[in-house]
Amino acid sequence: MTGRDGTPAHHLARRVTRRVHVALGCVLLAACTAGPASSVQGGPSSTDPAAAGRTATVRTTATPSPTATPATDPAGPPAPDGTLTLAFAGDVHFAGRLAPLLDHPTDALAELRPFLATADLAMVNLETAITTRGTEQPKKFHFRAPATALDALAGAGVDVVSMANNHAIDYGEHGFADTLAARADGPLPIVGIGRDRADALAPAVLQAEGLRVAFLGATQVPDWTLATWTAGANRPGVASASSPDRLAAAVRKARTRADVVVVYLHWGTDYTPCPNALQVRTAKALAQAGADVVVGTHAHQLQGAGWLGSTYVDYGLGNFVWWRRNSDVESRTGVLTLTLRGRRVVDARWTPMRVSADGIPRVPGSRERATLAGQWLEGQRCTNLADEPG
Repeated sequence: MTGRDGTPAHHLARRVTRRVHVALGCVLLAACTAGPASSVQGGPSSTDPAAAGRTATVRTTATPSPTATPATDPAGPPAPDGTLTLAFAGDVHFAGRLAPLLDHPTDALAELRPFLATADLAMVNLETAITTRGTEQPKKFHFRAPATALDALAGAGVDVVSMANNHAIDYGEHGFADTLAARADGPLPIVGIGRDRADALAPAVLQAEGLRVAFLGATQVPDWTLATWTAGANRPGVASASSPDRLAAAVRKARTRADVVVVYLHWGTDYTPCPNALQVRTAKALAQAGADVVVGTHAHQLQGAGWLGSTYVDYGLGNFVWWRRNSDVESRTGVLTLTLRGRRVVDARWTPMRVSADGIPRVPGSRERATLAGQWLEGQRCTNLADEPG
């Protein structure tokens, strides 16, 4: 469902000055079956209502780039002082205790709207097959959900989803066929999966605040999914980043048709706070190829963030809407909100949250929020990322 101007229906309640138009890229068509200020911020809290709006902030400053990359577009280039906000959160699924949420999908994640829908564009990783059939594959964990999972994400204010991960094909060939059908018919563009390699690596190109933003997704988790279902020239599957070169080529291609290029990766080593060597090498390759933002998940805990030259990198966003709470570390989560002026990230804001007992992330009280804020900032130490752009 869309408004008169083609804007997805779940955007209609956002600021009236905002316009988001989905470009007719392959992943969206049914036929395709930075001078910064880094901060940590609180938000609405069920445990501490009086804390809403307070911030725990650490800032660095530099001179921002005032212009965006020119674009050949009927709307013309963006205004020099125009800004764009992008929100990112980590892994989402609807398994176990979360399954009943989909009884009322449009309202299932409504309490997350203040953190996601207030950005111009928001993105998460959907870590589940979208199917109600198929056979469990030879893996330890299996996640699946009906197509209404996409309605739940749209209702939360999410605009684009990556499904390049190690659970997209948990229910085999039939389950993946259903997932591709849900992608074609659903309310949100999905990246990182496809009928073949070109489809899986194709970006979703969305427009907001006069800028065209290309979103790509890929996985480099070395498991059964990547070994068995890597998308090939004539083979369906997930977009692979096992070797960064092919993904870097996709970034360079996206660079020619978009003002801002974002890559969302499933990567890293489980339960480790620091990026591994492949993550570091991949981030460098993508930055050199022209990616403006590189973010990712998979490690089940937060990993550090900062600038790699002019590219903003967050190695690990952690669990977000999650089926179980195993430890203090695994329940740490949050929303990363980036402000861009043109291509340049000029502000990075982290809203610390906890995965609650029901699987929904929430902002805790002010004292715990300050502790989580400090832990997030400490995560930068082992990344070799800078606290301002180079």
